[in-house]
Amino acid sequence: MPERLFVCTPSKLGAYLDCPRRYRYSYVDRPVPPKGPPWAHNSLGASVHTALKNWYALPPERRAPAALPTLLKSTWVREGYRDVELERAAYRRALDWLETYVATLDPEDEPLGVERVVAAKTSVLALNGRADRIDARTGPEGPEAVIVDYKTGRTGLDADDARGSQALALYAYAAQRVFRRPCHRVELHHLPTGTVAAHEHTDESLARQVRRAEETATDIMAAEKAVAAGADPDEAFPTNPGSLCGWCDFRKVCPAGASVAAKEPWAAVEHLAG
Repeated sequence: MPERLFVCTPSKLGAYLDCPRRYRYSYVDRPVPPKGPPWAHNSLGASVHTALKNWYALPPERRAPAALPTLLKSTWVREGYRDVELERAAYRRALDWLETYVATLDPEDEPLGVERVVAAKTSVLALNGRADRIDARTGPEGPEAVIVDYKTGRTGLDADDARGSQALALYAYAAQRVFRRPCHRVELHHLPTGTVAAHEHTDESLARQVRRAEETATDIMAAEKAVAAGADPDEAFPTNPGSLCGWCDFRKVCPAGASVAAKEPWAAVEHLAG
């Protein structure tokens, strides 16, 4: 019998690459082990992403900076902040980012997709993922699609980040098949700094990223089969201890993570109050 395709998203593959044990806690163990408290930076990112999604849902004549306060308030996620003061500071900063960013956009532009799910199959993967935005642009050889990913983290990004992102490459690979047009350019739009980090993939570089994803999927399926056959889950899904442990949702239930100092839920946004 042929092997069943591995159904996945880029974030599912990324969880395993970051730490196989975290992957197991998220996708294999049932019930899922208890998670830690929600993170303020996730709340901030979700709020900004949804506000931009709803901005594009407006008619073009209403896509103006004046619409943003209402859009952001209606999508604001309050979880994870240390106190009301920090939450308000984060809201003001997020609104500044959004107002600066949409001023660079043409309200008449209609993307191919906003928060659009794209999917593709290979001999190993049944891949799907939700891209923040997929632009329709004109390239040297005619119409093309461009993957746009919004970022709200503190650290600036560069072309190496865009080039090395497996998620962006997989979105591009799938978008080519969904929209039946070339999709090689991927962009990281960093709202706090107003910068764009971009990379132009080739068919070969996209194929390399797909092969790496297939290799990861093969490793995951082998580990899952081993556990099903009676192997020790801790050995099949080992930990990858490091700096990410302090930010892990499962730090308290993981022996390796429990030995690392926990980050406060608001640690990544505390600087916004300055």
